[in-house]
Amino acid sequence: MFRVSVRLDDLPLRDDLRGLTPYGAPQAPLPVALNVNENTHPVPEDVADDILDSVARALREVNRYPDREFTALREGFAEYLGHGLSAAQIWAANGSNEVLQHLLQAFGGPGRTAFGFAPTYSMYPLLTRATGATYAHGTRGVDYTLAPEDAAAQIERAQPDIVFLCAPNNPTGTPLGLDVIEAVYDAAPGIVIVDEAYQEFAPRDSRSALTLLPDRPRLVVSRTMSKAFAFAGARVGYLAADPAVIDALRLVRLPYHLSALTQAAATAALRHAPAMLAMVDDIVGQRDRISATLDALGYRPFESWTNFVLFAGVEDPAATWQALYDRGVLIRDVGIPHSLRVTAGTEEESTAFLDALASLGPGGATAR
Repeated sequence: MFRVSVRLDDLPLRDDLRGLTPYGAPQAPLPVALNVNENTHPVPEDVADDILDSVARALREVNRYPDREFTALREGFAEYLGHGLSAAQIWAANGSNEVLQHLLQAFGGPGRTAFGFAPTYSMYPLLTRATGATYAHGTRGVDYTLAPEDAAAQIERAQPDIVFLCAPNNPTGTPLGLDVIEAVYDAAPGIVIVDEAYQEFAPRDSRSALTLLPDRPRLVVSRTMSKAFAFAGARVGYLAADPAVIDALRLVRLPYHLSALTQAAATAALRHAPAMLAMVDDIVGQRDRISATLDALGYRPFESWTNFVLFAGVEDPAATWQALYDRGVLIRDVGIPHSLRVTAGTEEESTAFLDALASLGPGGATAR
């Protein structure tokens, strides 16, 4: 039997990593898992069959390294995003977190600072510190919104090398206007990253930050296939930016970082974009149903342009989270006082959550 001989603190770990906690949303085999903003709808069978065929073909040449430039995949992303983008403006990696890590490796690092408006995506500070840079927190206004003037003023004071703008914001679901992005870009001395992981769940008439890319060489728009495309297990993220930014990322990526199987699967999924995105309308419908029901139950759901809902009015988040867990429903305590977050799942999953929450009574459960 293997015996642990040392503790983590006994190893020659980097001083700036000591005491940090790794990312770790709870994982549990519960009947209803609505805690990590996955698309809980399965991939359509005909799409899955095509993906399997593409992966099978790639397997026949798996003895060779994959296309280092993942050309077909970049072309597929450019076509999907539109806005006149070319493959030269596209980058991809193993999940959007690796995309963000590449950006931090290229434009951050020791002696540099990254900046985000709290509360926002919890991986921003973790990725920043792991790549040796310093992370600084800004603040948000009422209902977690950002105003152009206030956001720009915070950036002017901080003068960060990298700015993260989560649009719509995670974990609050808050939309972000293009006027805020423009103001932040004008005030920022360095790279501005607009993280559009949930953009497909925004209203159809809302404009993407992709429209701001022309003549803004320091602007980057990142996306993921994990949410709308129901592709979380495949780990595929991507971004659009000026070709010079893409050249910078080539300096830090590992050789052949996207496997042939990943490239084949993602390229096949993109061929079926309309079918993959057809489930978005259902998810948005469940999100809005959850918000309306939470309001009727006496909670305060925040406006959401994502596939999840943050709601306040929870008397004891920890006790309520545990009570829902005991009823077979897993949601997320993101650390915001008197608030919890739930992913919009299928109709059956959403109903199970709402019924379980209603059974706890007004304000949720309380510690005994």
